[in-house]
Amino acid sequence: MTQSSFVPVFDGHNDVLLRLRRGGSNSVNAFLQGEDAGHIDLPRARRGGLAGGLCAIFVPSPDLPRAENVDFVTPAQPDALNETLAMARLLFEIEARSDGAVKVCRSAADIRSSIAEGRFASVFHIEGVEAIGADLDALYVLHQAGLRSLGPVWSRSNVFAHGVPFRFNSTPDIGAGLTDAGKDLIRACNELRIMIDLSHMNEKGFWDIAKLSNAPLVASHSNAHTLCPHSRNLTDKQLDAIGESNGLVGINFGVLFLRDDGVKNADTPLDVLVRHVAYIAERIGIDHVALGSDFDGTTIPQALGDAAGLPKLIDALRAHGFDDQAIAKIAHENWVRVLEQTWGG
Repeated sequence: MTQSSFVPVFDGHNDVLLRLRRGGSNSVNAFLQGEDAGHIDLPRARRGGLAGGLCAIFVPSPDLPRAENVDFVTPAQPDALNETLAMARLLFEIEARSDGAVKVCRSAADIRSSIAEGRFASVFHIEGVEAIGADLDALYVLHQAGLRSLGPVWSRSNVFAHGVPFRFNSTPDIGAGLTDAGKDLIRACNELRIMIDLSHMNEKGFWDIAKLSNAPLVASHSNAHTLCPHSRNLTDKQLDAIGESNGLVGINFGVLFLRDDGVKNADTPLDVLVRHVAYIAERIGIDHVALGSDFDGTTIPQALGDAAGLPKLIDALRAHGFDDQAIAKIAHENWVRVLEQTWGG
């Protein structure tokens, strides 16, 4: 590992807040001081150059202990709003107790300054908005609290849309698209300039949003279906639409979404991950590919390990032929550009 490997990484997706929520009363200290669990805490982020990212709030189904290897599942917990608020409180408490080391960012300028000053730049994101009703009242309140990004669904249906189930050797064309309430949600997100995350959308929902939204199309943690035919991945036609909208794809580190055999095997070389980066960069341009690790939400390559291992990925990208300018775009610049375009500053 070389010193030049330490490139600031702004990451499109992590599930650390759910892990901390399950960790009990000492979870804030565990994040700030470090622990031997999961993929992310502040010390490991610093060691690996993880400068921040979209910190997802995900409310699991009552019978779903882990967010992988599922097909159609039951809805989120009935107290989804309370669970969402509890995880949001964790995020804000981490910021308050970090002595300035963590900042909840509400603008692209916040992200830029946080990266420059060595603060962890976190973005309040919701994955699957069961906490928000069709009246959208909670959307407006959560936006005032700092919500800047959301995925209408996880891989299950809700009042807004139908999430794509986890299936290998399957297209994402499973189920219906946006409901009328879902269309209202997209319009409201455009009005509030909340980023809309297309990961976990099925294909019909993807195209409904593409027709309706005036913002760049973004899939925060998805990969190339051509290389790994998983329902959670993006077809070439979807990739083209994302590129044409000046959006981006954040590459998911989950081995389930990387491997061409669909096997959940942590002994997966980083070259497999790099191939997805290279494929999407060649298909739609280097400005439209970034990172969306899914840290703390899935099984990632053992060669990477956790957030402290990010320099190994930077080395692998460099070994593949990406130069410093391209790596900077993949690592953080593309995310900041898209968020600035979406948020308006």
